[in-house]
Amino acid sequence: MTAHLAVIDMQRVFGDAGSAWATPRFAEIVPRIRVLAEALAPKVTFTRFVAPDEPAGAWSDYYARWPFARLPRDAPLYELVPDFAGPDPSLDATTFSKWGPELSSRVGPDVLVLAGVSTDCCVLSTAVAAADAGVPVRVVADACAGVDDRSHAAALHVLGLYSPLVEVVDTATVLDSVRGRSLP
Repeated sequence: MTAHLAVIDMQRVFGDAGSAWATPRFAEIVPRIRVLAEALAPKVTFTRFVAPDEPAGAWSDYYARWPFARLPRDAPLYELVPDFAGPDPSLDATTFSKWGPELSSRVGPDVLVLAGVSTDCCVLSTAVAAADAGVPVRVVADACAGVDDRSHAAALHVLGLYSPLVEVVDTATVLDSVRGRSLP
């Protein structure tokens, strides 16, 4: 079985230490994600979390708490960090989960490999939604970062409870599998 890498929300808003949404270990995972993206190319999708034009329902309260984020999707804060900026369009979503028809069509019958931020929010939400859809998911623990180490570890623990639908792996395991052309 082959794999499709979804790199979740490697954006300035999460990588900038001065941002209210800064993810402390963001910079540490960049090199691992770069290696994974090179190994799995061209089957790679970069996602972006963006604000809706008009928040509705509970999202209204969310953006009342985080008014700085009420920016258009082309705002610099929502750009992918330079390491991952490129000519290919990203998959943008106004929801934590990036799983939906667009990502599903890109992944097809492949294993969905997830890396990025934050483990305890958008990665977790995407993994669970894809697993519910019957897609085999591999979350690359050392290529993800959470809002803090404790939340990261807790999210990985919860994701492990979804086994065998969701497996928590490391970068070396994915790279070894790609060389062998199958994922565990």
